[in-house]
Amino acid sequence: MSPNPAVPKSALKVSQRAPQDQPWWQGAVIYQIYPRSFADSNGDGIGDLPGITAHLEHVASLGIDAIWLSPFFKSPMRDFGYDVSDYCDVDPIFGTLADFDALIAKAHGLGIRIVIDQVYAHTSDQHPWFQSSRNDPKGPHGDWYVWRDPKPDGSPPTNWQSVFGGPAWTWDGRRRQYYFHNFLKEQPQVNGHSPALQAALLDAARFWLDRGVDGFRLDALNFLMYDPAMRDNPPQPASAKHERTRPFDYQRRLYNQGHRHVPRFIEAIRTLMDRYDGRFTVAEIGGEDAEREMKLYTRGEDRLNTCYGFDFLYAPKLEPAVVAGAMAAWPDRAGMGWPSWAFENHDAPRAVSRWLPEKADAQTQARFCAMKMLLLLAMRGNAFIYQGEELGLTQVTIAYEDLQDPEAIANWPHTLSRDGARTPMPWMSDAANCGFSAVRPWLPVGSDHVAHAVDREESDPASLLNLTRRLLAFRKAHPALRWGDVKVLEAGKSRLVFRRSHASERLFCLFNLGLEPVAWPKGISKTAEPLMAVGGAGRGKLPGYSGCIIRA
Repeated sequence: MSPNPAVPKSALKVSQRAPQDQPWWQGAVIYQIYPRSFADSNGDGIGDLPGITAHLEHVASLGIDAIWLSPFFKSPMRDFGYDVSDYCDVDPIFGTLADFDALIAKAHGLGIRIVIDQVYAHTSDQHPWFQSSRNDPKGPHGDWYVWRDPKPDGSPPTNWQSVFGGPAWTWDGRRRQYYFHNFLKEQPQVNGHSPALQAALLDAARFWLDRGVDGFRLDALNFLMYDPAMRDNPPQPASAKHERTRPFDYQRRLYNQGHRHVPRFIEAIRTLMDRYDGRFTVAEIGGEDAEREMKLYTRGEDRLNTCYGFDFLYAPKLEPAVVAGAMAAWPDRAGMGWPSWAFENHDAPRAVSRWLPEKADAQTQARFCAMKMLLLLAMRGNAFIYQGEELGLTQVTIAYEDLQDPEAIANWPHTLSRDGARTPMPWMSDAANCGFSAVRPWLPVGSDHVAHAVDREESDPASLLNLTRRLLAFRKAHPALRWGDVKVLEAGKSRLVFRRSHASERLFCLFNLGLEPVAWPKGISKTAEPLMAVGGAGRGKLPGYSGCIIRA
């Protein structure tokens, strides 16, 4: 029952709602699976849907609420599934639609919801829509992509640059026009302004909703629409605080993404989702205007449920000010969107390798990973855990000759390969390829991942895997952590203190994000028994890389 029955639940702050009034996704912990690298069931060196199904008990044992599956759709695999050639079928390397149905059925039987990627901003150049568009400009798909004539001198229509390097325009001899692509030239940009194209994307979404999926992760959604006036992007100021490794980095991306009409399509997505019970949407939003766009895309009750950005995925250090600033941007206010956080995913280097000194020993790594996991689960918002993060996996160095990532190959050696975070999941320490596959995997297994294999951590009560299970159970048992508001009390050089509150429950969350011990914060009891602690924190002590939660 709502605290005030006269006030609709949607008008209440999240922290004011009773637990039974919270939707399942609010405060959820979602586990990302990158299908190519999770488990190979048929001995071709590539992970697949039956491999995921066979290991669902491991995921369920963590206590997560849902799985996010990266793309498994038909694709030429130029960008490993993010170049879709058929939105409504499974690529044969991953299995069949029947395999997907079996995965859904088993996951639901284990109490796990399934969220799948939807890649709307671009397709593969092998998609029938694009083939029709390039061959028949006046046909039914003629304007489903972004085609433009060259300038009088033959150069591209605008100065826009692609994320993966080079101009965002490619000449097509058949149509005798340039087509636009924000990423690879094999990923032509759809014309997100086209009502017919939008209807087709919604039809694809409906196909999977009818098949039983519980939600969508919407890839690069702010790239869906471009500026029809075709204005050039202005240069990035020389004072910009980021490294320039690609032409893309030299521009302010004002006109090739983030068009003001994107929310209209988001509202159409929400209308569709609301026809199904308990469905969920989360968008990936990057770029220099990400915070504003995330808030715009999640505002009110007719847009997305949540978004996540890159606050932590590319942060060079884990610092109190970064954490405090990210949480402060999403206050518990009626009408304000709900945040989501990820420290790792398939596009970013493993956090333990980004945030720890290169020569940190195994004990320091273990302490850091424990502190990091507690911090992720103590923050206000949804938590995304990337496969292997529960084991403390590190970034793997991939030799140039073994690279698969097209971005890293194109920008070698200045762009860190995404492959290093996509290496196979280690299941069995004594098996070939750590039990991922009976044959050589598509990427090498990390040499130091053997010590973190699931079977080893399973048998060690003090492992990060077993700690992660305890932390997720702890989070679920405390409404203040899952739904409560947050107030940052201190964000110093290493010490971070914040309070989580829901109804009558109030919790202090204390962390030392640095290597050296720090003093216990004033005003908080030194004798209180921690409800949860890692790294030796509690009772007046905050050793390096430690944290604890105590009653306020």
